Parts: sequence; C-alpha cells; structure tokens
Amino acid sequence: MVYFSKWKISIILGVVLLGFAVAAPNLLEQKTADGLPSWLPHQQVNLGLDLQGGSHLLLEVKVSVVVRERLESIVDAIRVVLRKNRIGYTGLGLRDTSVTFLVRKILDVEKAQKLVKGVDQNLEIVINKERVSVNFTDKALRGIRSSVVSQSIEIVRRRIDETGTREPTIQRQGQDRILVQVPGLDNPERLKRLLGKTAKMSFHLLDHKGSLVDALQGRIPPGTMLLTSVDENSQGQPRRYLVKKRVAVGGDRLIDSQPSFDSRTGEPIVNFRFDTLGGKKFGDVTKKNVNRPFAIVLDGKVISAPVIREPILGGSGQISGNFSISGAQDLALLLRAGALPAPLTILEERSVGPGLGADSIAAGKIASIIGLVLVVVFMVITYGVFGFFADIALLVNMVLILGSLSLLQATLTLPGIAGIVLTIGMAVDANVLVFERIREEVRAGRTPISAIDAGYSRAITTIIDANLTTLIAALILFYFGSGPVRGFAVTLSIGIVSSMFTAIMLTRLMVVMWIRNRRVTEVPI
Repeated sequence: MVYFSKWKISIILGVVLLGFAVAAPNLLEQKTADGLPSWLPHQQVNLGLDLQGGSHLLLEVKVSVVVRERLESIVDAIRVVLRKNRIGYTGLGLRDTSVTFLVRKILDVEKAQKLVKGVDQNLEIVINKERVSVNFTDKALRGIRSSVVSQSIEIVRRRIDETGTREPTIQRQGQDRILVQVPGLDNPERLKRLLGKTAKMSFHLLDHKGSLVDALQGRIPPGTMLLTSVDENSQGQPRRYLVKKRVAVGGDRLIDSQPSFDSRTGEPIVNFRFDTLGGKKFGDVTKKNVNRPFAIVLDGKVISAPVIREPILGGSGQISGNFSISGAQDLALLLRAGALPAPLTILEERSVGPGLGADSIAAGKIASIIGLVLVVVFMVITYGVFGFFADIALLVNMVLILGSLSLLQATLTLPGIAGIVLTIGMAVDANVLVFERIREEVRAGRTPISAIDAGYSRAITTIIDANLTTLIAALILFYFGSGPVRGFAVTLSIGIVSSMFTAIMLTRLMVVMWIRNRRVTEVPI
C-alpha cells in the first residue's frame, strides 16, 4: 500500500490536471469560454432554474381531443362500409365518447358488428337490440395516450430547442402531463405562445359554388366548413371563408420553413418546402386549380387565401399575411418543429427571477465556504500535517466535482449545491478512518512505514463499503427522482466517486512521498 509505481503516479497526476483543465472555463465569462478553440475544454456548468431564473410550466396534453378526432374518422369509415354492404342504418354519429347508430333490420345487427370490427381491431362494440355503440378498448386508449404524450414531448423539445435555449428540462409527469423548465429564459410569454399553439397546418380548396350568406345563416353545404380568418375586413370583422373539408395537402409533408421578406413589398413572409410526395401533391393541386383560390389553414383559422396564378411545381411556396417580423419567425419555427398531436393547456406556471437565483448562489457559496473552512481547520488541528494533506485532497475533490459537472453538462440546482456541501464533510471521512487506524497501529508499536501500510490496507474495506452504500442510495434517488432530486443525486454521486479517488489515491500518495523524503522516525499524527 505504500509503493507507487511510476504509471500509477502518472495516472493520479493526470486525473488531477485534467480536472483542473476541465473546471477552468468556469472561471471565465460565458462569451470568453464559448470563444475558446474546440480542442480546448470550454464547457461550463449549467445552472438550473432556481439558480439563474427562468420559467416553470406544467402542461396537460388534451388526449381526449385526439380520441375524438379518431372516433370521427371511425364514423366516416363505418358509413362507407355499411353503405357498401347495403345495411340500413340511422343516427350514425359521435355522441359523448362513443360512436352510435341504429340498424334498421335486427337481422343485420350481427353482420354490421363484424363489418365494424373489421374497420379497426382496437374497437369495442356493445350491442343493445338494434343499437350499436362503438368505442376504443381500454388497451387501445392507453396506447393512444402514451403515443400522444410521447409525441407531444418530442415536439415541445423541438420547439424549445429552436429558440436556442440551453439545457431545458422536459419530462413526462403522470399520465398526461409534461413538466417544462427553461433556465435563463428572458421572454416567458413567447414560450407560452409557442407551446400553446397546436400548429396543425393544412391546405384546402375554397368552395366557390357555395353561398357564404347561406353559410352564415347556418346552411353550410355538405363537405364544407365555415372558417374565420386572422385578417379583418373593412368593417373590422374577421373574414369568413367556405373551405372544403377535404385536405388537399397536409402540413405534415413540410420539411422546412424559414422567415423572409417579400421582394416586392418588403413585408415579412414565411417560405416553406415540401418533401417529395408533398411537393408532387401540391403541384398536382395547383395545376388543376389555376385561377382558383385556396386556403392555408393553421389551427382552424385561415391565415392566407391566395389565388393560384400558375402551377407551383417546385415543391415550395410562401405564406404571406399581416405578419410582424417576430410573428413570421415564430410561425416558421412552429412549422419546422411540427404540429402537436393534441392541444396543450398550462396547469401551473412559475417564473423565477435572476435576482432570486443570484441570492441562492450567494447563499450556497457562503455555506460551502463555511463548511470548507471548518473542515480544513478541524483536520489540521486533529491530524497535523496529515490533516493538511487531506485538506489539499479536499480542494482537489471540489475541482474534480466542478470539472465533472462541466464535462457531463449536468444541470446544477440548489439541491445540487446541498449535495456538494454534504460531499465536503464526506470527502474527509475516508481520511479520518485511515488516520485513526494508523494511530492504532502506531500505539501497537509499528514503525511509520508499517503503520501507514496497515492503516490503509485495513481501512480500505470499510471505506469502500461506506461509500458504496451511499452511492447506491444516490443512484436510486436519480432513477426514481426528478428535477431537483436528480440534481442532488448527481452531485452526491460525483462527490462520492471523486472523494474516494482523492482519499485513497491522492492523499496516500502525498503521505507516502512525504514519509520517504523526510525519512521520519515517527508518525506525526
């Protein structure tokens, strides 16, 4: 235990130097650190929401909207299959959360049941005489909920990443909720606008044969819907359009959208581009409907209704309207990120100002410094020069923790600072066990080298056991916890590993080198 080969010494010193190099960028300003060459360590510790301020949102995914949309498509499919097989029915439609209809002839009920089951294997069918009720099975509903929430999380992540925000926390909470924490956000209202829009875009032809006057009085032609526009007419009222329900081209075929300016008017516009299939469909639609208007519909509102002057065959186009520059940028961002499968509602909102975060950092620094000073003084008074070696290892341990957090790009929160403060006390615990064991060996009459060797060899099992049990608890906290609990677990785990390295390897190296160079006849402990 008192012999160190050259390669072991090289590894120990290499780890220490690497820790200092990786932690060094935290002493620089953010801009200076980002300007360092890519081959140099330049990453800094990410501060959490409670340390640098930002926004906390708890969102609810409206899964029921998706279920209703899918049931409405089931209604159309049932209508087609019943008519195709000449089965008489009445009252087919969606009521509450089920599709219901009456079969005119009771002898056709069993055949109708089989046909409906063939529409979708995930349907649950309840028969009550001639009445048929159709709904999704519980297993299918759970699958829909899981899929919709997972897709929503991915779209939310894309939208937030597009804003350039660093290290947001986006995670599922419960069955249908999403927790969003965005540290350092300076415009929370924009974030709420971006997340509050479903951004489901589609292209529809306008119904030029239908009467808008009749539609405004409630007589809407079949296969047509009456939509309002984001623009206003001369009377200051929203424009109304008769739009065909059939989607000519879906917004899911978009692969890119960028804000730009109209070369003629200088107004902000959004340029978009379809994938290959979407470009072909868009080209076919515009080719067949030259000089006819078509509507660009976003979340149930017409944002533009231009006239097709000529076929658009390149798979790209532009959206113009009364956009501001920021509005065009946000629309382009939403279209690039993709549409949410279901609307999101904000259940809880909290904003943390940077001043509160600065106070938390200052309080954490004070607590860390006080704890560090007390431990340093205690170790020197109790164990003399050996305690001084342990203090040096403690400082190196703090640097290694900081470097590890920077390298892993872990987010440091206020509970994380608590984990670091706890590590300060735990970091010298292994040294205390070793030094007390060395004292016992010295009292037993051993020589300095023999006492040190016996102290380390006999205490190492206890040290590993004590730290391993704490590490297991920290890993369990990380696996089952979330947010601040995970931050505490991360710093505690890193602190345990680094403290074992500094106590077992670095402190022992310093003690052995000191004993050999000074050729002491007794252990000063």
